Amino acid sequence: MKEVHLAIDFGGGSGRVIAGYLSGNEIILDTIHRFRNRQIILGKHVYWDFLSLFEDMKQGIRMANEKGYHIRSIGIDTWGVDFGLIDKNGNLLGNPVCYRDSRTNGVPDEVFGIIDRSEHYGKTGTQVMPINTLFQLYAMKKENSRLFELADKLLFMPDLFSYYLTGVANNEYTIASTSEMLDAEKRDWDMQLIEKLGLPKHLFCDIAMPGESRGMLKPEIKEELGIDYDVEVFAVASHDTASAAYAITGNSDTSNKAFISSGTWSLLGIMTDKPILTEKARIAEFTNEGGAENKYCFIQNITGLWFVQKLIELWKEQGKDTAYDILIPAAEKAEINTIIDVDAPIFQSPRNMEKAIDQYCMENGPQKPESQGEYMRCVLLSLAERYRKGINELNSMLEHPVECLHIIGGGSQNNLLNRLTEEATGLKVLTGPVEATAIGNIKLQIKAMSK
Repeated sequence: MKEVHLAIDFGGGSGRVIAGYLSGNEIILDTIHRFRNRQIILGKHVYWDFLSLFEDMKQGIRMANEKGYHIRSIGIDTWGVDFGLIDKNGNLLGNPVCYRDSRTNGVPDEVFGIIDRSEHYGKTGTQVMPINTLFQLYAMKKENSRLFELADKLLFMPDLFSYYLTGVANNEYTIASTSEMLDAEKRDWDMQLIEKLGLPKHLFCDIAMPGESRGMLKPEIKEELGIDYDVEVFAVASHDTASAAYAITGNSDTSNKAFISSGTWSLLGIMTDKPILTEKARIAEFTNEGGAENKYCFIQNITGLWFVQKLIELWKEQGKDTAYDILIPAAEKAEINTIIDVDAPIFQSPRNMEKAIDQYCMENGPQKPESQGEYMRCVLLSLAERYRKGINELNSMLEHPVECLHIIGGGSQNNLLNRLTEEATGLKVLTGPVEATAIGNIKLQIKAMSK
């Protein structure tokens, strides 16, 4: 019976349960189960379907066991900032709200009427984005949410999945660092900030570092899944970006190599030993997120293949071609050179991505795309240009400029985007692995179990 570690990876559009094991110096992967992750509009809010996701996760674990694998451990990683609240009895107080919900519109400006932006960045080192947990919680406070009266603990998405597997409640460090409420240097909650904004202090749990055990699968979970042996759940680098970065940077010199974790979001940056908390970094909108093994991911959050995903979703509804082997060649042949600002607010959560791009072009002057190939080329050119800008800003804060760029994750398969990025940045572009997040997740589990 092959012994494996399970990486359970939830992205903004899908989730996977992947089995992995070490063969020599290589981690071998076997994708057990893929499933959809949907954003659901209900009433005034946009939610994640946590119950469905939890059931899909269990199904993947069950399938791995039924395939004959002996599961040694499990690690869970997800997107950042979002959370669920549980009461004193461990009951979930509603489905988690999605970061693309509109409840945080205008909230950052209100918060910075109370606290100083520069001092705040000097402590948390976090890029200000309306989606961040800080602003989600402040929005709840503004509307006098009764959930605060009922809630006992705040659990970020990987914490929440782990809790219902093990019964152990804590906040993993890398995912907590996306909240904009963590003291970057102390790697612990900034309670002074939390108190100043009038948020309930008791919601915030002890910080669990990557590699720490989160307990064993509960007996009732084992029985439900047909597992008759103990399985340990570990706190990996639970923010998917941190796991992806660990896949290519663990135990190696990364001083001259930038990376882009390319998926729904493009996370561009480097690994550092200390946070960079300068005013220059704040103005350039870099964030210091937690990494594995006491590292920091010094990165910019850039809207990434969200554009492509939304266009394909639209074209599928319209009955048009959505295959990459048709769309990418069409983009190659397109002659349009329109570049849009991929970080513009209009692109945060559009109902129709074509119309959003059209409106941006009409308001800002560039040629409007007409064909599918032109829309695709416009988006990929714009991403490459945004990467160029990010690299230049990154270099301005480093002693030595980066010499190459490593693109990892699903977006590393887009050869046209890779070529356009190489042309725009002037850097050698390395690509892969596609499953960087799963590899980093499993790599840390293996290391934790070897101690």
